[in-house]
Amino acid sequence: MTGPIREPLNFAGNCDRSPSIRDVARAAGVSYQTVSRVINEHPNVSDTTRAAVLATIAQLGFRPNRAARALAGGPAQAVTVLGSNTTLYGFAAALEGIEEATREVGFGMGFRAVEARSPADIPDVVERAIEPAGTLIVIAFDKPGALALECVPLEVPTVAMIQAPTEGAEPTRPSVWIDEFAAAKEATEYLLALGHPTVHHLPIPSWPRTTRRMEGWRAALAEAGVRMHEPLQGGWTSTWGYEAGAVLARDPNVTAVLCGNDDIALGAIAAMRDAGKRVPADVSIVGFDDIPYAQFFAPPLTTVRQDFKALGRAAFAKLLEISNSPRTLPPAAAPQARLIMRHSVAPAPQVAPSASEASGSEARSPPPGR
Repeated sequence: MTGPIREPLNFAGNCDRSPSIRDVARAAGVSYQTVSRVINEHPNVSDTTRAAVLATIAQLGFRPNRAARALAGGPAQAVTVLGSNTTLYGFAAALEGIEEATREVGFGMGFRAVEARSPADIPDVVERAIEPAGTLIVIAFDKPGALALECVPLEVPTVAMIQAPTEGAEPTRPSVWIDEFAAAKEATEYLLALGHPTVHHLPIPSWPRTTRRMEGWRAALAEAGVRMHEPLQGGWTSTWGYEAGAVLARDPNVTAVLCGNDDIALGAIAAMRDAGKRVPADVSIVGFDDIPYAQFFAPPLTTVRQDFKALGRAAFAKLLEISNSPRTLPPAAAPQARLIMRHSVAPAPQVAPSASEASGSEARSPPPGR
């Protein structure tokens, strides 16, 4: 992601934020610390400077918030985590890692949800998230979290948990991530090495264009010079995995599938079974994330392990660094993804290509109900 997202997000004005403390400082020709002292009625500000800052605040319509007060109030003692769907494994595990780390150093932690259904309300949600603590960790794995991150004023100490940036792109906020591109590429190459003529992909949702998982899959196929089938529109759940898997099950040439997460893989395995196909004898399936019960799938799922809990700890450690907190944690590097071999993958079956595959044509309809 650029920005911290890979490409600039265009949300048509959904993040029309109020003036920030840095906007006031620039307009008044003073430092943002001086603006904070004025807001907090600190005595060590001259009458002339105080009057100029107050006039600028009135002119810009600036509303002081907890972040501005916190700048003059000493080091932070708490953090608010801002994210969307904590029912998803990655979000929940990251939140658990942050909570454990805050407890170790005596920090308070709160959580505020940002909802995908009301993007126009996100700036207000962000402001309310800042109020209790003055510092933020934003779980920006999805579109709502990414938009929330864009709405956080620059003066608020913030660390983002993001999808890995594209090569050469630098996040604009302190960020941590796992290299999903390399992991997806490795998983795809593993399937190709087993003799599968190509690998299909059932992705998680992407915005504005694609995910790093999908890009890794594409890169592996391109380097191998094999045919790439455009993936269906992505979802998060086993239900979507079943619907999309049922579409792939109708194609006799599908022998390998890389899924965007393990829930999708669970649905795809069920769809293949209901279509009379065996996993992995007929179709090999690889998941992503290594959720705690992936080893208990039937068959146990080969998947990419991502330690979101460790990622959450790394995010909080970085927040302590940037907020100049006297409390510290041991330096924590973001964890690396790795392929976990189980029993949902096998060498490619010997299947003669159909006429449509040989001719390069492809007939495919969207999953039911989508």
